[in-house]
Order: sequence, then C-alpha cells, then structure tokens
Amino acid sequence: MCGIIGAYSPSPATLAEDVYLGLYALQHRGQEAAGIAWTDDDGSIVCRKGPGLVHTALDQAEMSRIVCRSAVGHVRYATAGGSAACNIQPLTANTLARGSFAVVHNGNLPDAQTQRIALEGRGALFQSSSDTELILHLISHQPGRPFLDALSQALRHLKGAYSLVFLHDDKLIAARDPWGFRPLVLGRRGDVTYVASESCAFDLLGARMIRDIEPGEIIVIDQSGCQSFRIPHSSKRQFHCAFEYVYFARPDSIIDGVSVYNARKNMGRALARSCTRCLGGCKQLERPLVTGLPDSGTIAALGFSEESGIPYESAIVRNRYSGRTFIEPTQRVRELGVLKKLNPMKQMIQGRDLIVVDDSIVRGTTSIKVAQLLRDHCGAKGVHMCVSSPPVAYPCFYGIDTPSRKDLIAARLEGEALRKHLGVDSLFYLSKAELVEAVGLPESRLCTACFDGNYMEEEDNEQSDL
Repeated sequence: MCGIIGAYSPSPATLAEDVYLGLYALQHRGQEAAGIAWTDDDGSIVCRKGPGLVHTALDQAEMSRIVCRSAVGHVRYATAGGSAACNIQPLTANTLARGSFAVVHNGNLPDAQTQRIALEGRGALFQSSSDTELILHLISHQPGRPFLDALSQALRHLKGAYSLVFLHDDKLIAARDPWGFRPLVLGRRGDVTYVASESCAFDLLGARMIRDIEPGEIIVIDQSGCQSFRIPHSSKRQFHCAFEYVYFARPDSIIDGVSVYNARKNMGRALARSCTRCLGGCKQLERPLVTGLPDSGTIAALGFSEESGIPYESAIVRNRYSGRTFIEPTQRVRELGVLKKLNPMKQMIQGRDLIVVDDSIVRGTTSIKVAQLLRDHCGAKGVHMCVSSPPVAYPCFYGIDTPSRKDLIAARLEGEALRKHLGVDSLFYLSKAELVEAVGLPESRLCTACFDGNYMEEEDNEQSDL
C-alpha cells in the first residue's frame, strides 16, 4: 500500500510544495520512504527522494522554491520489491525516443515476475526489484507508438492493482486498473488540477474533490484541460478493496462515493448488535466500558457504543509520534511498536470489563500485547475483543504485505483456539455480509479476498504482442 499524488497547472506554480503537503496528508499510506518528481524548464524530469517520513526524506524549503507546471509524489509502504533504495519512487526514465517521464504507483502486480523474465529475455535491463519498473519497460518496448498509445497498450498486459500517475512531456497522466482495486480521485483548486490516492489530500490543499477516477480510466491533464480515455480491457466485475474502508484509508476520505468515517461507524454498530446478543445484552459484565484501539478502531468503537448504549472512553492513548504497527517491515519492530505506541489508562480500566474494538486482527501481535497490558498491568476484570471486520485468513496479492497464510493468525487458528491464543475473555468478528452492508457498496464491487479467499479470476484479455 502506498500513497500517490500529482498536480498540474497551465502556468508555472509552486506545485512541488503542493505535492509535498499532499504527501503529508497521505503519510498513513506509507512510512518507509517518500519522493517527488517535477518537470523543469527544458522538459527534463528532476527527482528528490529518500527513506523515512515525508519531512525526513524531502526538504520542504527546497520544495517551496520550485516553480513548475507538473509534479508527482509518492509515500512508500513496501510490498513487491522490498525496501531497497532503488525501489523508492518516483521511478524515472530518460529516453531519446520518448523523452523523460516519471511514474508513481499504488498497488501490486502479481504476475510482474513472469513478465519481467520475458522482457529480460528480450534484452531489458531492470534497475530495481519493484513491479512498477515493469510498466516503464512495457512502454519503452513499443518504439513505434506515441507515449499515450504505448501506455494504453502496456496497461492491457497488466493484471492486478495499479493506480498510477505519470509525468511526461509537461503532461500529467493518471490511470486506474479496470478492476478498481486501489482508490484514485480527481480534484481542483482554481486552475490547478490534482489526482491523489484519497480525497483527504485535497482538504489540506484547499482543493475540492471533483470525482473518483473510474476503474479502467486514463486521464490526461495538460494545457487543453482534462481528457478521458479507456484502457482497452473489459473487466467482468470490480474489486474495490474492502480493507481500505476497514483500515488503510483516512476516515475523512471519500472513496468511490463512500464516506470512510460512516462505513467504520456502521461496522461498529453492526458489531454491537451481534456482540451484545452473544453476551446476553452485556448484563453479566462488570461496569462495561467500550474503547477502541487507536486510531483505526476508534470510529467503529464509537458506533459500537452508540448502538449498545455502553459508555465509550478513550481508555487507550496512542503516542502520536509512533507509526502504524501493521505496516512496519519486521515482526520485531511490530512487537516493539505496540509497546511504544499504546498506553492504557489504569485508573479508567481497573476492575471493569473492557470491550476493545479493533479494526482487524492480521498477525495477532498487537492483540496479544494489548490483552496482556489491559489485564496484567491495568487490572481489567475482563477483556472482550470485538473486531470490526471478518477474520483475515487469506493473503492479499494486490498491495497488502501478507504474502503467506502462515503469517495470518486466523488462517492457523479459529474459534476457541484463537481466543485462548490471544488471551482474551471473548472474541467477536464482523461477518462478511455485515461488512458489505456497512460499506454500502454491492458485494460484486468489493474485493473481500483477504476474508474469503475469492480472488479475481483469470480474465481473457486480447493482447497484442509488444
């Protein structure tokens, strides 16, 4: 999972600073690296990037001095390709035939290795292990076509998740895969046009959201305005990632017409209805209290409290200077991250039954540590874990770093065995049907593969040889 943003102005403007600020708003989507590329006066691509958070990787003072007509930015959470410096985006290419261009990518291409081997057999030299570089080579191996035609044909050959923004020839070009796995939105402020992973980036920039870029759509933004084209591929159905609504997206974003905040609150309400039925209306609990694991469990906890009538308190405080533990790259850092990230308030918890609402349980690391903290250090009478999504039991191949079922606790344990392993008094999950209803999109438009193993089927695609 990554965050991407692009900006275009018909006249020179401080767009690099706009992109820098937009990346701040998208920091939750990637914390390993950040980068910005822009087009200079002679049409060349200039790029700055580095490891770490946005303010560490990039010099804000430098960005504020750059005047250009187009720029793109990226915050990285490594899935395919790993965390090596060569994989930090934007990726750039300088060619005699097509000039300079740059790309930022959010998503994952499961068949990238197969296509890479084929291209290497034809003489392609890859500089990184990122699946994003494959797109650059697919474009470059079509010397007889204009850039936009080459891009369109290249995208025909891709199966998987890709939201892309390109810089080329002083144009901004955005594309979203035909299945719509990852979000991509279009916005505007005055005569400046933006594309970004989430609408929350526009709020910081003072821009208004125009619409979602549609699955299978290519948008070209230049001096003549915005033009829309279609990727020459017809998908059988859409696969908007349900986990965006559960965890990844910021709650103040609108994705494919759905408020993430409202979706999470609906998840909490549905969870409360099923949970309280199982607990007999919670009458046997000792002074019950609802709290959420900050931050992504907080809104579902509010919905749970409103639906159940059980009071809500922010009983677990988050260190605002700690990153998101789920997207930390190693297990050891994730374990340490829980301890440095969360601080339960003993005076609020001691002697009470605590209903803890979390957005998901992926590896189980956080849940085990939290249960220990609440019971052993804070004296909770009972810890009741309520999860506002179904069990994550299958790996994601479209942009989430769960490559193997052995990494997923719900794939190895279920029911009573899982409850005991987590060390909680009771454990409740949202059903898939309840999740779909809470989001408010038809099931045929959502990807729920990480919950049910129903991956995108192979689709016939009439592809011309590159």
